[in-house]
Amino acid sequence: MKTSDFYYELPEELIAQTPLEPRDSSRLLVMDRDTGELAHRHFYDILDYLHQGDCLILNDSRVLPARIYGTKDGTGANVEFLLLRQIENKRWETLVKPGKKAREGATFTFGNGLMTCTVLEVKEDGNRIVDFDCEGSFFENLDKLGQMPLPPYIHEKLKDKERYQTVYSRELGSAAAPTAGLHFTKELLQKAKEKGVNIGFVTLHVGLGTFRPVKVDDVTNHKMHSEHYELPEATARLINETKQNGGRVISVGTTSCRTLETVAKKEGCIKASEGWTDIFNYPGFEFKVLDGLITNFHLPESTQIMLVSAFAGFDHVMNAYQIAVKEKYRFFSFGDAMLIGRRIFHH
Repeated sequence: MKTSDFYYELPEELIAQTPLEPRDSSRLLVMDRDTGELAHRHFYDILDYLHQGDCLILNDSRVLPARIYGTKDGTGANVEFLLLRQIENKRWETLVKPGKKAREGATFTFGNGLMTCTVLEVKEDGNRIVDFDCEGSFFENLDKLGQMPLPPYIHEKLKDKERYQTVYSRELGSAAAPTAGLHFTKELLQKAKEKGVNIGFVTLHVGLGTFRPVKVDDVTNHKMHSEHYELPEATARLINETKQNGGRVISVGTTSCRTLETVAKKEGCIKASEGWTDIFNYPGFEFKVLDGLITNFHLPESTQIMLVSAFAGFDHVMNAYQIAVKEKYRFFSFGDAMLIGRRIFHH
C-alpha cells in the first residue's frame, strides 16, 4: 500500500475552524462496515444505531493547555513553549519557538512572574528539557497561563478552552484532544445509558506525533510515535461481558481503538493493562475487539485514515470521503463524525 493511495482532494473551506453548538448538532455519516451503505444523519441520532447490550469505550484523557508564552530574562524577547512530555514533577520536554533564544542555561518568565523556567538541555532533535518553577501546583498555574495547542490547520482562536475537551475528560496528559468524543453531551450519554448501552473508559494520552505526516511511500515502513495508555479492570470486565452476551464493542475515536487493539494483541485477550503503544493499524490489520467505531474525518494520507480504512475497507472509506466532500461535511478536529459498524441498518 502506498501512502498516496490515501490521498483525497479537500477544499480548504471544509476544514472546520470552530466547534458547533450544541456539541451533538454536528452531522453524522453512518456507514455499514460490510456493505459500505451510507446514511446522512446528525450526531444526536446516534442513539438510533446503538442497541441495548452494546458498550461505548471512551478515552477520558484531558488536554493540557500546553502552549505558554513567556519572555526571555535579560532581553525581553518573546518565546513560545509547547509542553510535550512530563519527565518528573516540574521538569518537562518542550518545543521552543524561536529555538535560538533557548540555549542551555537560558531563563524565562511567564505571566508576570507566575512561573519561571530554566533550559537544562538541548536534545539532538531540538527539543528542550526545561525545569519550571512556581508557587503551588504546577498544573493550576499552567491552567491560568496555558492555551490549548490546537492543530496547525485551525487558525481561529478558541473562545472557550473547555470546548477542546470532552465532557468526560479527567486524566490530564494529552497534547491533542481525542476529537471523536467532542460530539457527546452529558445528556446524550445519559440517554445512551437509559437505552441499556454500557459505557467504559480507557486513557490514552495523545501525543503531538498524532499530527506528524506519513513521510514514507510504503505505508508499512512508517514508524509510529509511542503514547501511554491505561485500560482499567472495570473496562476489561465490561468488554468481555459485552462480547459474551453478543453485544457490540464500539470505540469512540481512533485512540480508544488503538488502546483496545494494543491490549488484545499484547495480552491475547482483554484484561487490565497499562504501558506504551506504537501500534499502527493499516489495511490488512485484523481487529480482535472492535465491532464499531465513531470517528471524525481525518487528514489525507494520515495514519488515522489508514486505521479507518483497515477497519471498514479501503474502497468503502475512500468512497465515503468523496461523498462527504461532495455533501460539504465539516472536516478534522472540530468537524463532523462518522459511525461505522456491523449490523448498522435494519433491513
